[in-house]
Amino acid sequence: MEVRARAPGKIILSGEHAVVHGSTAVAAAIDLHTYVSFRLHAPSDNDDGLIELELKDFGLAFSWSSQRLRELFSELGSWSPRSCSTECLKVITSLVEELSFPEAKIGLSSGVSAFLYLYTSIVGFRPGKVRVTSELPLASGLGSSASFCVSVSAALLALSGAVYSDNQQNGWLVMRENELELVNKWAFEGEKIIHGKPSGIDNTVSTFGSMIMFRLGELTRLKSSGPLRMLITNTKVGRNTKALVAGVSERAQRHPDAMAAVFTAVDSISKELSAVIESFALDDVSITAKEEKLEELMEMNQGLLQCMGVSHTSIETVLRTTLRYKLASKLTGAGGGGCVLTLLPTLLSSTIVDKVITELEVCGFQCLKAEVGGKGLEICFN
Repeated sequence: MEVRARAPGKIILSGEHAVVHGSTAVAAAIDLHTYVSFRLHAPSDNDDGLIELELKDFGLAFSWSSQRLRELFSELGSWSPRSCSTECLKVITSLVEELSFPEAKIGLSSGVSAFLYLYTSIVGFRPGKVRVTSELPLASGLGSSASFCVSVSAALLALSGAVYSDNQQNGWLVMRENELELVNKWAFEGEKIIHGKPSGIDNTVSTFGSMIMFRLGELTRLKSSGPLRMLITNTKVGRNTKALVAGVSERAQRHPDAMAAVFTAVDSISKELSAVIESFALDDVSITAKEEKLEELMEMNQGLLQCMGVSHTSIETVLRTTLRYKLASKLTGAGGGGCVLTLLPTLLSSTIVDKVITELEVCGFQCLKAEVGGKGLEICFN
């Protein structure tokens, strides 16, 4: 039997950076996914007892002898989430260092480490193969690592018998709440290996979908009355998230009163944005009015992000381009490059959208159309 899992990426609709300083933020799932397939090998299929990982988008494949892993680790297979110990992480790091990563793809090594921990922890040392593909660009603020950890965790748990659902929708099975909680906890352990001290927001949105409002560690799931359409522009400009976060903190130290006012304003924007998202709009007039409010809030949030010093020339190029078509945009995530969101109103013609995309692609950017606030993790069995 083979199991397939898919988990969405995420965007920050409002509140990035300010959330570190106590403000409210809003995150949402997008309908761009990481897909994982997993099957266990029968003994006759794999005499060497290999545990295999194929990263199809990158043309990379890795394998480990299950016997060797058994000798290096204690028996791990368990469904109870737990953190990777220092000793275990050292073993995993040494195993990953033995692999031949192309220099340009060395950033994938932390994801392979997370995979090894999740596999041995959940499945144990039974030989099998995991194949991964994704629609999400890496390191662009769209939650690609969380989507990877969620879909891997779900596939491993599903084929191990820890989760099962018979609620089928469009060929995919929607998991129960307690099963989603289990997957989310395991995915968070994978995220810790990749990022050190993640907030848990990315994996939570990827697991449960829809939208969440969060502040000071408290998460509130929002009920959107309908999905939003967004154009996501990947500037392809890399950024150092830690340095950008530190830069905002340093600016707050230099200008405590002014930055406190900025963070308070962001908090108000996020709360109003949440209320607008949950409000009902039953006809074209009310839908348009709702979208106009969202556009204004996005523009205000972007202005405050500029005050924090986290914009970038590439981001400003996207803002100028979309503004010519009277569309509202804001950066999402850390800033300093990365991705920009542009709200696509319901009544906006596809011709205008195509023109905007053409202009942005001429600048060397990647454009992705996405619905925001949709489903979370789903699985299916073949």
